[in-house]
Amino acid sequence: MKKLLLLAIILSSTTIFSQKITDTIFSKRLNEEREIKIGLPPSYDKHPNQKFPILLLLDGDFLFDPFQGALSYGYYWDDLPEVIIVGITQNKNNERETDCMVDETTGLPLDKGEDFFEFIGMELLPYIEKSYRTAPFKMIAGLDITAGFLNLYLYKDNPVFDAYISMSPELPAGMEEQIPERLNAIQKPLFYYHSSADGDVKKMRNRIIALDEVAKNIKKETLNYRFDDFKGASHYSLVLNSIPSALYQIFSVYQPISITEFNEKIATLTSGYADYLIKKYDVIEKSFALKLPIRLNDFKAIEAAILKNKAYEEFDKLAQLARKNYPKAMLADYELAQMYEKKGDNARAVKSYLSAFQREEIGDLTKDMMIERADELKKSLPKKGDKGKKVAEEPVVEEPAPTEGTPTEGTPTENPPSEAPTEEKKQE
Repeated sequence: MKKLLLLAIILSSTTIFSQKITDTIFSKRLNEEREIKIGLPPSYDKHPNQKFPILLLLDGDFLFDPFQGALSYGYYWDDLPEVIIVGITQNKNNERETDCMVDETTGLPLDKGEDFFEFIGMELLPYIEKSYRTAPFKMIAGLDITAGFLNLYLYKDNPVFDAYISMSPELPAGMEEQIPERLNAIQKPLFYYHSSADGDVKKMRNRIIALDEVAKNIKKETLNYRFDDFKGASHYSLVLNSIPSALYQIFSVYQPISITEFNEKIATLTSGYADYLIKKYDVIEKSFALKLPIRLNDFKAIEAAILKNKAYEEFDKLAQLARKNYPKAMLADYELAQMYEKKGDNARAVKSYLSAFQREEIGDLTKDMMIERADELKKSLPKKGDKGKKVAEEPVVEEPAPTEGTPTEGTPTENPPSEAPTEEKKQE
């Protein structure tokens, strides 16, 4: 219900997050002009080198705005990536019926249905890829008859789409048996989402559930599968429940580290916290062809895990990641400072905090904070002249390089500073 209410609020307001373009494309296969709607991401013009996944919507007349609303909300909170939305108009003259024609016996595309199938793969997608900056990751979505039709792309040995959103599909003949077989056979990574509701059309619902009974038992690392059976929803209202559920399933790895992910996957590790962060963003890049800087909040989550498990050496690798992702910011020096401070090397911690002070602020890390941390730690450092006035009265000469066994400035000695940092100060 929360998702439904949220989406209703979004749809009741003006979409301000992306551009919406109405275009036409002449199809040689269909021998006619077809209208399409294109939604460009909010940052499309701002980041001219960025490429974006494609979301192709059948029934674009009425599915475009709900999908754009859900994505806009996800963009705002950085829960969902920006995508290029392409909606095919199919309801001005009830084209959806002829577009989705299939053989009643074989369940395969027939007549105009075959032409429409090839129009999408051989004409529309190449046109979009040529006209806009697209990433290789492609999704397709539809409702009832168009949802059943989109499943036909899974019959290909190398399906053109990577993710399928099939909402209350009207399945062609034999598809409830064939789709699980194809999901099990296809080797490339796939996301498959389908849905129904207790108020759905009964004859369609029974076959959808039959498909799920088999598909849910497929155990493959390359298959990300989900079925939703909504309570209290009808054939049409299930759409507003399905859209956010499907998008958050497909892009779950994209989302910032949540409390659940932290508690279940990160805090339980005994080591490799920085490596977890590297792997997370590698998966995002490989799955969606999106190369993103590591989010600051994700750095903070890994910091918390390192501190919780006292794995202070890992701050070194985290600092390297920070330097790579935010070369001008103070984050890397701050991470090193935390490592030295927790290890009791206050002299080097002070040096790192002062180095951070000279770089750009980022997030909640400020220059004032770096100075305060450095000043607090300076109080615990041994002062020059503590060994007697005689040393101070002697001529100043250049000190020889330290040899093995000779403590250098900031190195702990057998006589610790008179005011050792308390646990409370360490936490600061």
